[in-house]
Amino acid sequence: MGAGAAHDGLLDPPFYMDAFEEAFRFVVEDYRLPGRRLALFIPCAVRKPYSTSPSHRLFRPVLDRVLAPEEYQLLIFGTCGVVPAELERMYPFAHYRYMLGNVHDERVRRDFLEIETDRLATFLEATRGLYGVRAAYCIGLFREAMVRAVDRSGVRLDLLLPTGPAIRRVYDPDCSFPEGSLSRTEYLDEFEKGLGTLACRADGSALVGP
Repeated sequence: MGAGAAHDGLLDPPFYMDAFEEAFRFVVEDYRLPGRRLALFIPCAVRKPYSTSPSHRLFRPVLDRVLAPEEYQLLIFGTCGVVPAELERMYPFAHYRYMLGNVHDERVRRDFLEIETDRLATFLEATRGLYGVRAAYCIGLFREAMVRAVDRSGVRLDLLLPTGPAIRRVYDPDCSFPEGSLSRTEYLDEFEKGLGTLACRADGSALVGP
């Protein structure tokens, strides 16, 4: 699996592509993930590599304020499958351009939900013993896939943000993206507070947002 500069060469839905299935199998079967106290799942982004995207540039300082790098494993998920953040430049993860939010074909959206649910559940099962606690920061179909994967795998998610009440306060049915963006200040504030609370909970008791 090689690395390279990001480009717009892959424009079709990535979750249908053999290259992404092969890369996912590499992650769960061959790549050695280190054990960490916390696994944190955040959504992928249009700009590649993910760490250069506007949203991830907002997320990273939050993590830096709350957690030491050796305390957590950052995992990118969504249309890409599941990607350990340190592999963000690997092919094909840095070589596609796709935004599910702009897709209105219900068949494609249903396919994404099932494929990503299955990949997340597989990843959760494969890494069951690696992490003390797990958290996810996501909305929309990504959140739905995560919730379904937790149910399917039986692996606990200790913190799910934004919380339901926060999403309901933001929700605007007249907007193209009714739940807003994870870059909203309200969501980021809750993200930081939630991670801080979770980091202090040595017993790992469930802190799942409703």
